[in-house]
Amino acid sequence: MRPYGFSTGALALGDFELALRMLEGIRVEAIELSALRVRELSSLVALARHADLERFSYVSVHAPTDYDAAQETGVVEQLAGLAERGWPIVVHPDVLRDHSLWKRFGSRLCIENMDKRKPVGRTAEELGRIFDRFPDARMCFDIGHARQVDTSMTEPYRIVRDFSGRIEQIHISVVNTSSKHDLITPNAAHAFRRVALSIPGTIPAILETPVAREQIRSQLELAAASLDGA
Repeated sequence: MRPYGFSTGALALGDFELALRMLEGIRVEAIELSALRVRELSSLVALARHADLERFSYVSVHAPTDYDAAQETGVVEQLAGLAERGWPIVVHPDVLRDHSLWKRFGSRLCIENMDKRKPVGRTAEELGRIFDRFPDARMCFDIGHARQVDTSMTEPYRIVRDFSGRIEQIHISVVNTSSKHDLITPNAAHAFRRVALSIPGTIPAILETPVAREQIRSQLELAAASLDGA
């Protein structure tokens, strides 16, 4: 059975404690601790030392996307302690500058496919070149990014066809024309379903939908309808 959960950044940007509180009393089995901004990473590391995450069968970490080359070594060092806990480290391929630094993560490195605004990682062909450099890496399949790149769902199908054996987790949301995450709609759920049948049913799904607490359950239901027909 597929574990479902949320990115903390979708629930409460930069406030990990609030994000976890928003999920209290709601059945979710997965969580992604998201520090998209490098300034949030030290707080995430501190949270990981004391937070009770036992309720989650799957925990991952989203690495920052806004650091510069001078900060890269420090970012990797902070993430290394989290990877040692067995947590996948989700990264955007356009910020992997010094490949030798990131190869230390091996199969804990989880490379995400990108949206239209990024210069790499948008298509199966571009992802293939990235995985040639990181042969042990896994993949975070962002189905919303893939649909934004190709609304016909042909490119998403190619990505899943070529890399289904690498998929560690799924990101699910609607990604609009401005490359912003939005709520899953019934229309999007129907489109996602066209490729979801090719994704193993045990792969965790992380919602990146920006929700108020009262929307969490309905978005979880639409995510399940998108991926599992539930």
